[in-house]
Amino acid sequence: MRKLIITEKANAARRISTILSDGKSHSTTSGGVTVISFESGGDDYDVVSLRGHIIELDYPKEYNDWNGTSPVDLVYAPQVKTVRVKSILNMIKDLAAKADEIIIATDYDREGELIGMETVREAGADMDIVRRAKFSALTKGEVENAFKNLADPDKKLADAAEARQIIDLAWGAVLTRLISLSSGQVGKNFMSVGRVQSPTLKLLVDRHEEIESFVPKPYWEIVGKFGILAFKGSHESNPFWDKDEAEAILSVVTDYKEGIVKSFEVTPKEEYRPAPFDTTQMQVEANKIGIPPTTAMKLAEDLYTGGYISYPRTENTEYPKTLNLRSVLEKLKDGDFKSEAEEILAQEKIIPSKGKRRTTDHPPIYPTAGASADKMKGDKWKLYELIVRRFLATVAPNAESEVTNCVIDVGGENFNAEGYVLKKKGWKKYYGKYLKSNDSKLPVLNVGDRVDIRSMGIVESETKPPYRYNQGSLIQEMDRLQLGTKSTRHDIIGKLYSRNYVQGNYMIPTPSGIALTKALENHGGGITEPDMTAKLESDMLKIMDGERTLDSVVTESQDMLHEVAQKISEDSEEIGSEIKAALRSQQHIGICPSCGNNMTIKRSKNGNFIGCDGYPECKRAYPVPRGALIQTVETTCPVCGLPQLRIIRKGNPPSLQCIDPKCPSNTEKNDLGPCPTCENGRLRIMYSKAGKRFAGCSEWPACTQTYPLRPRGSISYAGRQCTICKAPMISIGNTEECINPDCPGRKKSSKTKKSEKSDADKTETVSE
Repeated sequence: MRKLIITEKANAARRISTILSDGKSHSTTSGGVTVISFESGGDDYDVVSLRGHIIELDYPKEYNDWNGTSPVDLVYAPQVKTVRVKSILNMIKDLAAKADEIIIATDYDREGELIGMETVREAGADMDIVRRAKFSALTKGEVENAFKNLADPDKKLADAAEARQIIDLAWGAVLTRLISLSSGQVGKNFMSVGRVQSPTLKLLVDRHEEIESFVPKPYWEIVGKFGILAFKGSHESNPFWDKDEAEAILSVVTDYKEGIVKSFEVTPKEEYRPAPFDTTQMQVEANKIGIPPTTAMKLAEDLYTGGYISYPRTENTEYPKTLNLRSVLEKLKDGDFKSEAEEILAQEKIIPSKGKRRTTDHPPIYPTAGASADKMKGDKWKLYELIVRRFLATVAPNAESEVTNCVIDVGGENFNAEGYVLKKKGWKKYYGKYLKSNDSKLPVLNVGDRVDIRSMGIVESETKPPYRYNQGSLIQEMDRLQLGTKSTRHDIIGKLYSRNYVQGNYMIPTPSGIALTKALENHGGGITEPDMTAKLESDMLKIMDGERTLDSVVTESQDMLHEVAQKISEDSEEIGSEIKAALRSQQHIGICPSCGNNMTIKRSKNGNFIGCDGYPECKRAYPVPRGALIQTVETTCPVCGLPQLRIIRKGNPPSLQCIDPKCPSNTEKNDLGPCPTCENGRLRIMYSKAGKRFAGCSEWPACTQTYPLRPRGSISYAGRQCTICKAPMISIGNTEECINPDCPGRKKSSKTKKSEKSDADKTETVSE
């Protein structure tokens, strides 16, 4: 028999071919399309890889004219499929015509099912000979088992994906055109709107408004330090919202030199293992170690097609009983986690943890092969290690700790002290590098014991606003509200950044993002609320289960969209005014002190800059601060009268800065002393395009002297030069050091170099 295998990606095609042929395949390329061929079990195989969707869904050409077609009319307009990569489809047509069996081996999920089904249909294949290979890992065992147990393609699964495709195209095209035309933002500057994107943006805008309107409320806490270990005890009534009340109690307890132990309880605590990784939690944890969700998904795909992890798009948090956990651990012995795997294999029984979600399509994410850090570099290794350690944690024993609660009586006032000691590391031995240590040991005390009072005082604080979302926490919230899917959420977040609706690691919405959200809230018929999107997600799941059909779900969605589109169309003028005003404020920096015109952010082939609208008569222009999040403010520079900006840089508090980098208000603040290399230069704090801080000479390019600077914390000139190398001394917090890292005075002695280097490595890891 001649068999044709269709995969989704080239890496998968190569790996499947290698496994099924025992490494004896060969490839030919024609017209830019590679076909891998081999013989196995008396059958001849051809393997062709797609490039994701080679068939696109779009509107006919006559609907491409935004001004010629009313966006409302687009709601019920037909959608057509066009072949994006004809060379691949033509090759599949030729091979399908000769094949006795066609095997779809794309990713086994909704999207993968649709990609495979639409390809064989477009190729005109005989559907009676089309089969499906289902696997969750590109390992020898999984692939061979999948091809021995081929199934029929799942039409309902493909229909669910196609329904999403049709609905997302309609909602995105109609709403984007309506808003863009209303606001005059067409061409490259169009205003992107989407069924999932808009309620996601609203989450960020709502949180931003909550933070901006937050009014801190002061409170006071009475805290004492007790005993030789100087452990802390907090007054039982903390926090106090009345300062006088706190001071009155403090006046009572201040006179006491000792406290009496009123109670002392030690309670054992079992700390349960984390659940296995689903896609959402993997992205959340990856984000914590500096790998954004979009990057994490790309790396996870590479690890999957390379045979190192199982399929990374899953909602399952319970390992199936068919998964041989000991076999997984045996494979990990072929890499850097050999000792950890051997430790867990030594357990009499391996009973894994499990989460609340259980699905039958794919298992949770787990490692499928061993690897080593010397061969797998950078973020790819960091993500692989995270997945391995999470797996180890799920099959290791629970951790055990002791929690101590102590109550100390001071003049009739109770102070509570808490201690925590980890007794058995259990799963934390393998996953501890991603956890914060919270050991806080109390001395062993008995009821009635007297303990010295080392100090007693009031700590003043104030309530804090809620945290901003980062990409990880936003994905968690999207998951909770059923906004998007495990496969699309990271792309939605990417669009918010690319359309300049949000900025920064903590996703601060821009004026245009806020204005768009407010316009849709006021005129969008509820499309910014998650309920509408969650309803459509639920309907698509019902297609998979056979409770709904593709046509019925699409028709219902079109009716919902038509109602929304009519409402927005009626309020078009008002929406346009609101968004135009926001866009002007986003570009507006301030007033030019020379001519009175607006100073705005402008674009050039060399990047953005701040320029005067009075050009060419007024030629004032300044660079946009590098590697920073900038926010406009109403203030002007007290020195030169130019507008100021609020500058936010990672690791440093926000600061006000004049837009002119040469203004004395900036040069004095950034001055780090005289340059030791040239006569006239001064060293100044500067930033690279990526936002990395360094010291450079003001006489550049005539003088190229530079020094690296620590990425975090305030740095200032200490007012004197190093007595050894003559470079400036700088102040960092409460310490002083020479700015020159190669200065002999900064070199470590041989006895302390090793330990201090270890500390520096830890500091650098935190800084990154």
